[in-house]
Amino acid sequence: MAMTVAASSSVAVMIPRVPAVSARFSAVPYLPPLPPRSFGRSSFAVPLKLVSANGLQKVELMKTRASSSDETSTSIDTNELFTDLKEKWDGLENKTTVVIYGGGAIIAVWLSSILVGAINSVPLLPKVMELVGLGYTGWFVYRYLLFKSSRKELAEDIDSLKKKIAGTE
Repeated sequence: MAMTVAASSSVAVMIPRVPAVSARFSAVPYLPPLPPRSFGRSSFAVPLKLVSANGLQKVELMKTRASSSDETSTSIDTNELFTDLKEKWDGLENKTTVVIYGGGAIIAVWLSSILVGAINSVPLLPKVMELVGLGYTGWFVYRYLLFKSSRKELAEDIDSLKKKIAGTE
């Protein structure tokens, strides 16, 4: 019994000392308590404590304003979106072709991600592919974007490709 008392009385608690930081040289942002949330118009600013020879000064960094949903004109009506999609789907003649092309596109994206993952796992190949891409980008800029006549040629090529895809040529 005497041993347990002696062992328990020799326990000491160590508290680490943290050096004090002078507030004179700090530029820590001052975050005031948040105002209560309201669903109307509100604005708030995030001030910053700057220390000068005279003392603390508050400086406004950023001012934001929240707007209500009545003021936004970019809202999307989901019912209108679904009705437009349904009208377009009903207007298609070859629905099976669209489904086959869509499924093929999904499978192509999946296979390409597998291929990129396999190439990325080979030790030296990703860097070689980056060099090839950089070289091709340089050639493309030199061939099509550097001179005015070649930019016109590129625009004509793109227009002819659009016409071939649309079937108007």
